[in-house]
Amino acid sequence: MSLPRQLREESDFEQLPDNVPVSATIADIEEKRGFMVYFCFVIEVKTKGSSKYLIYRRYSEFFSLHQSLEQKFSPETQPGPYTCLLPTLPGKVFMGNKQEIAENRIPELNTYMKKLLCLPTWVLLDDLIRMFFYQTESDSQQVPKALRRLRPPTRRVKTEKPKTDLLSSPRAEAVFDFSGSGKLELSLKAGDVIFLLRRVNADWLEGTVKERIGIFPESFVKIIKPLPESDSDEEGRGSKRKDGAQSSYSCLHCYLLEPDGVTTRDVCVEEDLSIQPSYFDLLARMRDVFQVEDIALNYRDPEGDLVRILDDEDVALMIREGKSGSTVKRPFNQFPWELHVTHSSDLSVYNTEY
Repeated sequence: MSLPRQLREESDFEQLPDNVPVSATIADIEEKRGFMVYFCFVIEVKTKGSSKYLIYRRYSEFFSLHQSLEQKFSPETQPGPYTCLLPTLPGKVFMGNKQEIAENRIPELNTYMKKLLCLPTWVLLDDLIRMFFYQTESDSQQVPKALRRLRPPTRRVKTEKPKTDLLSSPRAEAVFDFSGSGKLELSLKAGDVIFLLRRVNADWLEGTVKERIGIFPESFVKIIKPLPESDSDEEGRGSKRKDGAQSSYSCLHCYLLEPDGVTTRDVCVEEDLSIQPSYFDLLARMRDVFQVEDIALNYRDPEGDLVRILDDEDVALMIREGKSGSTVKRPFNQFPWELHVTHSSDLSVYNTEY
């Protein structure tokens, strides 16, 4: 008798509800562009009732789950009758190519999930595990790109691309040059004709020019033929991609404070508004956006004074104060907190009067 089946029978597996996950396999990895580029694991989950669905999880979510399980079930931290030996989670990797790291983690994470879902039923029924493997609304709206590890190799069939009437396509002409920050934004030259794909929010569009796809501010272009109403977003609703999935673009308002003036930028990222980015990710992204290396990150407290950010705890404090103290009306997809970037040696921006 196999070990998984033995464990399940010993723990009254047949008494589990049909919607409890009993197996999970990584089908693919997908690149996401948040404050920094990261890779997400596309996981096929099977339940006791034989239903299947896909969920999307980052390694950091695996890590958080494991820490919570250790606090709750590990004999070393929680002595008592309801403890068990948890499987080993592959450790964090701080150096190397992110895609290679994600690919190399797949076998270990598959083993981790297999052993995790073979634990006694009172562990399987715990909210920590059920919520991790639960298909959220965001999961159900995403469209997988390949699922390489689930599909057998197939013979490639050449298909003829449909002809498109370019003159009838929604399009715009760039009036000013625009230099996009990072790979997410589309750089434009005055006179470029951009074919419009969708509206991201009230101020940003997504389009394609010279075989490049990205987002850009509408104020830099002149609309020649607008998008159909169905491809435009209504205020307060999430935007949708061409494949029908819900977009996760969010906008961060940030400033570079210099002695000769203030530079303002809106940075769009593929992150949910509820995320707490790491200090080092924010620092790296702001260096890229403003093309300045020696910088410091700051936020304004409820009294309006600048406070320097030094670590992840400061980021968490900034987010909490941004959510509770802000009375500014913002677009529906803009973070409620803002970054104020200064030169690290410039201490004159801080209120030192007591």
